[in-house]
Amino acid sequence: MASPVSRPLLPRLAMATAAASLLGLGGCQNWLDDRYSNSLPPTRGVQPLMGLAQNVSVRRNELGMPLIESSNFHDALFALGYVHASDRISQMASMRLLAEGRLAELAGPAVLDVDRFMRTVDLKGRADELYEAASPRLKQFFEIYARGVNAWLYRYRDKLPMDLAQSGYSPEYWKPQDSALIFCLMNFSLSSNLHEEINALILAQKVGADKLAWLLPIYPDEALPFSEADKLKGLNLSGGFAGLDNVSEQLAALGQQGFAASNNWAFAPARSRSGKSLFANDTHLPLGIPSAWNFVQVRAPKYQAAGVSLAGIPAVVAGFNGQVAWGMTMVMGDTQDLFLEQLKRENGTLYYLEGGKWQRAGARNETYFIKGQRPVREVVYSTAHGPLLNTALGEQKLALQPSPLTSGYGLALKMPDFKGDKTLDAFFDLSRASSVEKAFDASREIRAIALNMVFADAHSIGWQVTGRYPNRKDGKGLVPSPGWNGQYDWDGYADPMLHPYDQDPPQGWLGTANQRTAQPGYGMQLSSSWYSPGRAERLAQLAATGKQDARGMIAMQYDQTTTFAAKLKTMFQAPGMAAPLKKAIDALPDAERAKAREALNRLLAFDGRLSATSADAALYALFLQQSTRQIFLDELGPEDSPSWKAFVANGDASYSAQADHLLGRDDSPFWDDVHTPQKEDKPAILARSLAAAVSAGEAQLGSDHAAWQWGNLHHYTFTSESTKLAPWLDAGQRAGLAALKGYLDRGPYPAGGDHDTLNAAAYHWGGSDFETWLAPAMRIVVDFGQAEPMIGQNSTGQSGNPASPHYADGIDAWLKGRYVTFPMQPQNFDKAYGTQRLTLVPGK
Repeated sequence: MASPVSRPLLPRLAMATAAASLLGLGGCQNWLDDRYSNSLPPTRGVQPLMGLAQNVSVRRNELGMPLIESSNFHDALFALGYVHASDRISQMASMRLLAEGRLAELAGPAVLDVDRFMRTVDLKGRADELYEAASPRLKQFFEIYARGVNAWLYRYRDKLPMDLAQSGYSPEYWKPQDSALIFCLMNFSLSSNLHEEINALILAQKVGADKLAWLLPIYPDEALPFSEADKLKGLNLSGGFAGLDNVSEQLAALGQQGFAASNNWAFAPARSRSGKSLFANDTHLPLGIPSAWNFVQVRAPKYQAAGVSLAGIPAVVAGFNGQVAWGMTMVMGDTQDLFLEQLKRENGTLYYLEGGKWQRAGARNETYFIKGQRPVREVVYSTAHGPLLNTALGEQKLALQPSPLTSGYGLALKMPDFKGDKTLDAFFDLSRASSVEKAFDASREIRAIALNMVFADAHSIGWQVTGRYPNRKDGKGLVPSPGWNGQYDWDGYADPMLHPYDQDPPQGWLGTANQRTAQPGYGMQLSSSWYSPGRAERLAQLAATGKQDARGMIAMQYDQTTTFAAKLKTMFQAPGMAAPLKKAIDALPDAERAKAREALNRLLAFDGRLSATSADAALYALFLQQSTRQIFLDELGPEDSPSWKAFVANGDASYSAQADHLLGRDDSPFWDDVHTPQKEDKPAILARSLAAAVSAGEAQLGSDHAAWQWGNLHHYTFTSESTKLAPWLDAGQRAGLAALKGYLDRGPYPAGGDHDTLNAAAYHWGGSDFETWLAPAMRIVVDFGQAEPMIGQNSTGQSGNPASPHYADGIDAWLKGRYVTFPMQPQNFDKAYGTQRLTLVPGK
């Protein structure tokens, strides 16, 4: 939701392998559409289905988003399962296989280490725990939903979408527990600090514990975490984690790292032109096709809601029910920790050190069934802190775990338990809330996932932090903690009464954008890993401009002005910087001097608007990229090294060392270029960066600086999950996918904005290009002053099936700011959804 909900950019490696078998069909889109047209759900007629009690109507709007109308809620749930499967069965199947650690059954040994990692984390065990804690009512809902999914699987078992049909894989029937499993996968993908801790260890191996804190800033006004880095002093990091280099990269490829983005806000009636509340939510997720989300509207006698859902989960997770609007962003909550464990083997038994004594590690056997090979049986170990991620790897392509268990150290993953957790019930109760007060009651029971919930009714607005946050005896959880002496262990969880919240604040609005929401010294530790404050600052600027309406909400969601440009200008003009920077520029060679002066003058005049057609926006981005390389590459590079990749990945995830150094840190050791005999300072490096930005611009955009355009460097490309995993396939499979690229992928389209704008379009700050990797996956606006309050849009299409006309038809509307209406009044249904319908009837 991360954006929450963080997108499962889920591996479809087996599906990619199958698609590759269609080599030579690239460009034959019409043939492929015709070949798989029978895998598409009908939009009219009658379908008898066993399991229904009464008729259900399914209508779809111009973008294929369904309206499910039923005379009872159970049939509505059944139909939701049927519709989810008809639109997203490939996504549902791949999510389940990933979460269970069973991809090798489908794709062979290339993904065995993916399975090893997921079995080690044991999401299935956690999902079972969460499901068992649910109420009998909720379990019944999941069972009915599963029957709907299975009704589709039974009817279409011989008419599957291309990726499933060509793979030869027939999805197993859906179980109620599978929905809890998908929820746990979604939650796990929000664990942003997991890969940040792994990256911190990689960086510590490169620069040592003494310099690590400079690379892990918490927030612009907070001290660097030297005490955290000190936890790693004295440890032999150079030889203990031989396979650690690939961990973060592989987690990113699987979508199993947190993605720090999303916006939500609400305006109270006093700040609205209509005198009634306003609400907005847009979740930022990795750019891809299909979107993680699909829209749905459900209407039954005692239940109605419209909004976004995640296929596999019978819930509207963000939306509007006619009385209350609700949506979410990531808290950036640090709810897990990695612990370094001292390990030894004696007589074939693994031990770990705890409190001065060697304890026998827990062990469980896992059997991996591998397509084309014999099964493999292995042991997964654990300590008191959780499962060890150091399972022996062999020579597989995807080396996810850090090192074999023959090393002196291990990494154990500690996560909160789900015993007695009522989160699944709470999400359903939230979708039925009749007021902000009822929304508070429901959201306070959401423990399994750390979210900023914002909600509104016509007369009130509110914000509530959800989740379960550990009380650490010591430390901040930014880097892995020594686990052998108990100093950094957990002491229970923070009292939910301490979770931050607000209702109807005096300023008349509230909102979150993954910024720090609890000040240092607050009574509990939400996190020490916040995202940059830029989007929240811009939100506050726009909120202060007067009374608002729905048009203003849309303008805010599409705003592409960054506050960081003004901060950069202040830094350049600071009394201690202006003169030394001028002197450093004057010392450059003639050609470089002219470029640096031009760049500085243009940046000082830049208004911060990152439109796709702006020349100055292009220069601004080039400077950010070049300054990162000038400051850090000499010590963290080369570009293909694990340390540089870890550094860039951490910059994607939270407030970055890149931004932190540009705004201050004049005494940082990283200002010195270790490749030169002299000692550089900040002005010298900035002068070089200014000149380098112009040189890079000329190389990429030409010599006419006024003709540069940010959108010629920065693009949206909607890449399928199969395409994203192409680097791990063999040459023949990659060639097959390349032939299908025009069928599976969309773009590129020019993009404005960046990681710091409300209309987020993040690129990898320090990477090799400016391609957008993170963007709004959906947008919702609710204006309680309108007769029909809710409008929304998805980023790609309703369907995950490339043969569908609704596979990518949402992109144009997303690019151009067109929203569709989700009416709550039946007399308006025909206008929004038309009169054509599919009627599901009880079958025998």
